[in-house]
Parts: sequence; structure tokens; C-alpha cells
Amino acid sequence: MPFHSNKLRKQMMMALLVAIALVLSYFERFIPLTFIMPGLKLGLANIVTLIGLLIFGWFEVLTIVLIRVTMMAFFTGSMISFFYSLVGSLFSLTVMALVLRSGTKMLSLAGISVLGAAAHNTGQVIVLAFITGSLKVALWWLPFLWVAGLVTGLFTGLIALNFHSHWLKIRPHHY
Repeated sequence: MPFHSNKLRKQMMMALLVAIALVLSYFERFIPLTFIMPGLKLGLANIVTLIGLLIFGWFEVLTIVLIRVTMMAFFTGSMISFFYSLVGSLFSLTVMALVLRSGTKMLSLAGISVLGAAAHNTGQVIVLAFITGSLKVALWWLPFLWVAGLVTGLFTGLIALNFHSHWLKIRPHHY
């Protein structure tokens, strides 16, 4: 197989996105946001998910997300975090992919990221309800998580939008 084959390029780009997402996920653990809300993170790996959805299809990004979530669980040793991250990431990926696939021009990448953050938080609340056995406790957190998701989703979405505009200048024929 020649080095420049499309399949190999695709695999290399996917591996690069996994690596970037892992680095972002790892280092965001050291950004002190827990004084605002327990477990609050910026969701920097969402930047990679958004960019991945623009470059690849849903299945390829699903693969990237599953590898990232699984590897982070091994790095951190936290199975509880694994379930929160897995369900939240799958919800987020699905919502963002559906919105992007719909072709709507009403939302920018930042808006799509906010929806993804809200979906991620909704998935986490479902895991919380399952773990605690209380839907009431889980639903109590949802409005706070959605507000946090609005802020963090906007932040990561603006970064993804900026990255994407630069990417188009470098590789306009890629899309």
C-alpha cells in the first residue's frame, strides 16, 4: 500500500485526532473549575469531536471518541468517570452529528457545540440517575449543568470555529 493512500491518510488523521483529544482531556483535569461546580470541565475534547465531524463521518468520529474515552479511563483509573464520559460523549456526538447532517445554516459551530455540551450533560444526568437510583437528584443538577454547558460549549465551539476557518485556508480541497 503506497504511503500516500487515502486509507492510510485517514487512519493517520484519526490517530492524530485521538492523540490531540487525549492530551486535551488529560490537561483539562488540571484547570481548577471544581470550585464552581463539582466535576466541571471545559470539554476541550469536544473541539476534536467537532473537527472530526467536519472532516470524517459519524462512524469514524465514533471510533475516535470510543478510543479516547477508553484510554482516558485507563490513564485515570476511574471507571465512574468512564461511564459519565462514555454516555455523555455518545449523546454529544449523536446530537452534533445530526445537526451537522441536517444542513441547517442557523447554527454556527459554536451553536452546535453548545447543543453538544447540553446533550453531554443530559447523558451524564442519566448516568447519575442510574448510579444514585434517584431521578429526582439527577434532574436537580440538570439546569446547573446546562448553564455550565452553555458557557463551556460556547468556549470550545469558538475554538473549533477558529481552527476550522484556518483549516479551510490550508486544505480547502479536503471538503
